[in-house]
Amino acid sequence: MRSCGPKVKHMPDVQPKRCSWVDVDHQLLREYHDREWGVPTHDDRTHFEFLILEAAQAGLSWSIVLNKREGYRRAFSRFDPEKVARYSQSRIDKLTTDPGIIRNRTKIAAAVRNARAFLIVQEEFGSFDTYSWQFVNGRPRQNRWRTLRQIPATTAESDAFSRDLKRRGFSFVGSTVIYAHMQAVGMVNDHLVDCFRYRDVRRLVISDKLKV
Repeated sequence: MRSCGPKVKHMPDVQPKRCSWVDVDHQLLREYHDREWGVPTHDDRTHFEFLILEAAQAGLSWSIVLNKREGYRRAFSRFDPEKVARYSQSRIDKLTTDPGIIRNRTKIAAAVRNARAFLIVQEEFGSFDTYSWQFVNGRPRQNRWRTLRQIPATTAESDAFSRDLKRRGFSFVGSTVIYAHMQAVGMVNDHLVDCFRYRDVRRLVISDKLKV
């Protein structure tokens, strides 16, 4: 049989170099790393979302939380702190039976308390964003980690942030949880230096500086 044309050589799917904690076979985890993690955010609703999700993750893996992220969006009014702050005890009881989220009563109740504390911070500072970024003097920390073992679980900044949140009535905001929050919202760039996102995130910060 005559060939219809040249043979097509199939090239292997070459994945970009990512941080070593990313399971490339887990789509949600891969997309979260590639699109969100470490990107500086100044949106209060995003801050509130990660306060809820990072607290929910305590003692569990982040992949479990990502798998339930849509469930959390639905259960917590798309992370609107004004609405969550009005949740009643019966609403909390109902959420403890919701399979779309992690059904831990203590964490669910903490999310509602934190929403109320969140609104007070907004009233005092104008936004939660203004309040939180003061702990890094308004600019993301640009780290240069080469291995996962070098990345700290807490820092002096997360310690101070955590202490102040607790003083203001927040729960599930230990320094480890808060450092994870700081990583998520881009207050620190903890991508490993050989990760393709390290320079991408760094460029975002430089571009933001040029606009000022």
